[in-house]
Amino acid sequence: MKALNPASVAPPFGNYSHGIAYGNLVVTSGQLGLSVNGNVPDTIGAQAEICFSNIHAILAQSGLDFSNVMRFSAFVTRQRDMAPYMAVRDRVLSGLEVKPASTLMIVSGFTRPEFLVEVEAIALRAQ
Repeated sequence: MKALNPASVAPPFGNYSHGIAYGNLVVTSGQLGLSVNGNVPDTIGAQAEICFSNIHAILAQSGLDFSNVMRFSAFVTRQRDMAPYMAVRDRVLSGLEVKPASTLMIVSGFTRPEFLVEVEAIALRAQ
């Protein structure tokens, strides 16, 4: 196994890795809307942009990109945030011929109240 912790992503909050590569598989921890300089934007869209940017950096550290993602799982704290999150996701994935599977759930909250969205991914390197 190889830990994936790109310098462009804020360090993990605890004793874990942002991503793990094992053979052809890469899994990410849930990514929050926290920029590398510690800022948390006020909007769901801006936070989702950071989540996807972080996932892209984690995948890139293992030589992968969004075309390798098999599944995204996302979590939002408010039902009204589903559409703005999906707009970012759809734009980020617009160039892909095959879109990843996707799950979106509403949760009661995250570790800090300013976080509005968390996104994780499972990716597979083509053989």
